[in-house]
Order: sequence, then C-alpha cells, then structure tokens
Amino acid sequence: MEHIGKIVAFLILAINAFFVGMLILSAYSPYLSPKATPFASSLGLAFPIFLTVNFLFLVFWAFINYRYALLPIIGFLVCIPQIRTYIPFNSTTKTIPEGSIKLLSYNIMSFNNLEKKDGKNPILSYLANSKADIICLQEYNTATNKKFLTEQDVKKALKAYPYQSILQQGRGEVQLACFSKFPILSARPIKYESTYNGSMRYVLNVNNDTITLINNHLESNKLTKEDRGIYEDMIKDPNARKVKTGLRQLVKKLAEASAIRASQADSVARYVAESKYPSIIACGDFNDGSISYTHRILTQKLDDAFTHSGKGLGISYNQNKFYFRIDNILISPNLKAYNCTVDRSIKASDHYPIWCYISKR
Repeated sequence: MEHIGKIVAFLILAINAFFVGMLILSAYSPYLSPKATPFASSLGLAFPIFLTVNFLFLVFWAFINYRYALLPIIGFLVCIPQIRTYIPFNSTTKTIPEGSIKLLSYNIMSFNNLEKKDGKNPILSYLANSKADIICLQEYNTATNKKFLTEQDVKKALKAYPYQSILQQGRGEVQLACFSKFPILSARPIKYESTYNGSMRYVLNVNNDTITLINNHLESNKLTKEDRGIYEDMIKDPNARKVKTGLRQLVKKLAEASAIRASQADSVARYVAESKYPSIIACGDFNDGSISYTHRILTQKLDDAFTHSGKGLGISYNQNKFYFRIDNILISPNLKAYNCTVDRSIKASDHYPIWCYISKR
C-alpha cells in the first residue's frame, strides 16, 4: 500500500513538473517574436493560469510532503520578474512630491457610444472631475447631432485644458486625443501599418521641461461578439470539447493580432530609443497583457508605472471576463511614478481608466 502511495505521489510530482515548465515557458514567451512564432508568443496570456495552478500545488505539497513544495517554489523564483510585473504590491505614497503631474489614460469607447442623458455623459464628467494635468484618450469620437455628445460639449466640460490635440486613429472614424494644462509644442503620428489603430507622439513643455508623450492604441484582437461569447461559455462550462473548439478559434485570432501588434510596438520602441528628449511617457491601450512581447519591447527603455507604484492585478478591461491589464503608463528612468491606479469607480466604457502621479527624480 505504501508502495502505491509513492507511485501516486511521483505521478502528481510529474504533473506538477509539467505545470512548472509551462509557467516558466509562459513567463518567458515574450522573448519569442510573434512574427516568427505567433502561437508560442501568445502563451503569456496563460501565465496567470499556470501561476494559480502552481500555487495550488504548493499548498497541496505543504500538507502532503513539504519537501516536494520545493518544485513550485523553484518555478516562482525563476519567474519573480514576471510575477512582480503581473501582480505588484507597492505601498501607497501619502505625500506626493511638489511639482508632480497627474497623467490619466483612458480608452473611452467613443464616450460610451456618444451617450448623453439629461445633457450629461458619465465619462466626460469623470474626466472633468479627475484633476489630471494631462489626459490621453483612445477611441475618441464626438457627434454633430446635439442629441448625442458633441465637440462643443467636450470643450465646455474640459475648458480647464487649454491645449488640445485630436487626430485620427488609423483610417477609421475614432481618434486619439490629448488634453493638457501644459503647452503641446507638436503632435505627429508614429507611422506603422494599421486600419483602425495608431500612436501619436506629442512634445510638451511641462514645468520648464520638454517631455515626449506617446499616446497609443495598438492593434485590437478583432474578437467579435461571437468570439467573446465562446470565451465566456468556456469559462462558465469548461468541458473538453467546448474548450478544444473554442481555444482553436480564439488562439488563431489572438496570434494573428499579436504578430501585427509586434511590428507596431517595434515602431514605438524605435521612436522611444531615438527621442532627443530624456523625459518620455508612453501610455494608452496596448491591447496586450503585461506578460507579452508588446509590453517587454516597450519596457526595454521605459519603466511600467503600475509595476513600480501600483498594487494588485490592475485589470483594466472589464468586459467578457477577459481579466487582463492591457492599459499602461510607461515612463523613462529619469521620472518616478506614484500611486499608479486602475480606477474601477467608473464602468461606462469597456476599459477602466489608469492614472498616476509623475515627478522628476
């Protein structure tokens, strides 16, 4: 009987070893090029799953045989940088340094499809009351029909921001917008191939410092309502046939979008590397998780404000049970972030806004 128990224990240990291997592979999949290996490079999306499974194994071994708990612990140690990126824990800074600015980035989903009730729009009200110094918006749009939200409504509500730049996002109708209390010296697009996505580079004069600000909406994953329904069904009822069929369809689309997004991220990263101004901020909707090629390539020269000053998962997409932080604020090493927050107090868009305080070091 004891012999059988040992065999079972070794079988479970082998399964645990497999999941440790998958944890490490998913953690370091951002080092694979999505253009060369699109499917393998998308493994980062499964990182939280493998992290959770190995944590459960750790608890299991702690009660059954604590010596075997060393296996998942080794996996965690190898993946410390990715774990810290995915779920950071930083204390809140109570006193923000004088001279700091508050930057807010928000995919507003066309102000919740240009909603206007009793003359008000919840997203516009949120922005007007945010006390941000600089606001970067993705999927910006306004109407000409006064029954919906117009450009005049926005300008009236955001009159505290005298400097504005609103330019087309790709070749679609929506736009990228920047509202600033500081002078915007220039605004130009970063050139890359995309139909409905884009990146804008602004040069701002902030407290006598010249700052490069990049507002991004990188390639969307092109998931239809049907695709999202398949994903939700998989979560609610994960039977083998449904998961196999659903994964094949979803992973194909995610991999294709990841390959396109990689080229866009490379273009933005090149501009960051070549910028003649040392102070750089890049923000927006990356449409990719924090364990991804996109995030890795853009943080080669920049620091993730949420990793360094936020806490928790920071899930920024709030629809269809896609539990990922795909909205980011990145800053150059000569800047320091405080209290980076994914603000869950408003759910009028399919994204939550993300904001933080930024000061010179």
